[in-house]
Amino acid sequence: MALFDRLKDQAKSLQQQAQGGRGTTGGHGSRTGSHGGSRAQLVGLLKNQLGSIKTELKSGAYRDASMAMCALVAAADGHVDASEMQQMESMILSNEVLQNFPPEQLRQRFHKHVEQLTRNLPQGKAEVMQDIAKTAKKPTEARAVILIGIVIAGADGHFSQAEQMVLQEACVALGLNPAEFQL
Repeated sequence: MALFDRLKDQAKSLQQQAQGGRGTTGGHGSRTGSHGGSRAQLVGLLKNQLGSIKTELKSGAYRDASMAMCALVAAADGHVDASEMQQMESMILSNEVLQNFPPEQLRQRFHKHVEQLTRNLPQGKAEVMQDIAKTAKKPTEARAVILIGIVIAGADGHFSQAEQMVLQEACVALGLNPAEFQL
């Protein structure tokens, strides 16, 4: 629960920065002892923060990196069953920011990455990380890829250690400090 509280505080800080003008999000955010709120509220805050930069997230690299991130989160525990695939696909297609892209493109890329990860995890992970790393030169996109991963990971109300670890690895691939996202 403490991780979600820290992420919620970070999301509020990022949202305030986005509303107050563009800038980098390099700080850890202010911890004001806010331990209330639910995971659903956190996911909502992060979705709002992504929504505030939606117009900046239209590149093919962002689309591909986001689908790679979603697949990586889905496969974080080493397997993806049919119901999990369906749930993830539903979350992807209903995400406001990802509606910048045709649903079939999202579906195809997500399924491709899941197949890569489930066929051969080490090789698939390397290929997925290459797609994620394509956004490294655009800080807004890179941070948004991590945020979409956090939203997807937290949507089920459970943020596992395996999900946290793959998000940390993605941060490294993007040249971002995991601590920026309280990971």
